[in-house]
Amino acid sequence: MATFAKLGINGKVIAVHSVSDADCLNADGIEDETVGIQFLENLHGWPLWKQTSYNTYANQHKGGGTPFRGNHASVGYTWDDENEIFWPPKPYDSWVKDVSNAKWVAPTADPGYTEAVPERRWNETNSRWEGHTEFFNTFDDATKYWDGSAWQDK
Repeated sequence: MATFAKLGINGKVIAVHSVSDADCLNADGIEDETVGIQFLENLHGWPLWKQTSYNTYANQHKGGGTPFRGNHASVGYTWDDENEIFWPPKPYDSWVKDVSNAKWVAPTADPGYTEAVPERRWNETNSRWEGHTEFFNTFDDATKYWDGSAWQDK
């Protein structure tokens, strides 16, 4: 099965459709995106489609193959024509595109999981990572913050 994203005028993914491999084969019997797009245009009367790969996330292929267009498209994602990447919604205003990894990143690198602070999240208001020393606490009362090199008491 081939998968295609239906794009709105603004590049937003408004639907994702699977198409039989047989409906994407060119005259030489090779899967061809253009043939799949033509099939979908004829079926739906909609002109804007891009093929996507179910096996691609953060510019990595799940099966070790070649990643395709950064991420598998989903409704709400945006097609970036310049970089040929499907982007998930931007999680925070301060985050920027990491084109090589096809993902959004915080202005301060994610400190990752540590035993000392097993739960963390980005605090957009304070523009920093905040966390807890115990699992399942709420982030309204975070006890630690990441200063860029170490966890500090809040």
